Amino acid sequence: QEARQRRPSIHDVASHAGVSAATVSKVLAGVTTVKPENAQRVLDAVERLAYRVDPLASDMRRAKRRIIGAIMPEFESEFFGQMVTELEGLAEQRGYTLVAASSRESEAREKEILARMHDWRVAGVVLAPVRNEHGPAAAFMKANGMTGVLIDRVLSDDAFDTVSADSAAASAEVARMLVGKGHKHILIIGLAEGAATVRARLDGFRTQALALDPSIRIDVITSEVSVEPLRSSLRDYFGRGERPTAVYSLLLKGTLVALSEFRRRGWHCPNDISLVGFD
Repeated sequence: QEARQRRPSIHDVASHAGVSAATVSKVLAGVTTVKPENAQRVLDAVERLAYRVDPLASDMRRAKRRIIGAIMPEFESEFFGQMVTELEGLAEQRGYTLVAASSRESEAREKEILARMHDWRVAGVVLAPVRNEHGPAAAFMKANGMTGVLIDRVLSDDAFDTVSADSAAASAEVARMLVGKGHKHILIIGLAEGAATVRARLDGFRTQALALDPSIRIDVITSEVSVEPLRSSLRDYFGRGERPTAVYSLLLKGTLVALSEFRRRGWHCPNDISLVGFD
């Protein structure tokens, strides 16, 4: 039973066709120098045995890696989900297969996944790091000579190409808009507080807002990963009687938490409170 269930190998095809494994390889690769009768026997054996080429094994033998890895902090947000979808389409257009995994906002898991991808000899990795370009995953890539692109939670890097929004400049625009509308008390909320882009958004807003109005009050509530601590902190904040006129959320999840709390309290935007969300 085990023999029947075992996936047929190239050597099984060769034995069935009465040729060498090298001849089978040539036929499957489209080499035309194989004798027609031998090529036909190989094709007949392939069909009879339902043989399929193992692309990963072939790539590793030829050192042609047609796999691209992608590591995202999480897949729950529309941003990272759409990112993987777009990367997959681009990879397939060029004959590559995308293998995506989530670090779940853990640097230890991020490095573990990256080590596996290194063992698989992927052609390259698209990494959205948990924190920034100086974390253990990026260091592992550098140390092992891996090809990669760092995205989103990065500022700049000499070893890899980077793709990210100018978070500080975008937040400065938000500050100019809110201060310009006369807001004097603003609450900033966010998740993944250690991420480079989140820190840049916070600093960009605070610097610009204080430059425009040194007397402005800016409160900050952040949580490392989970939305539940943020939800609880926001509820306690408003429960103490705090009443900012505007809330600026540094991430989409924070925006949803804020809207949920507003709804619970019967507040409406923008009549009762203003809300601006990044992402």
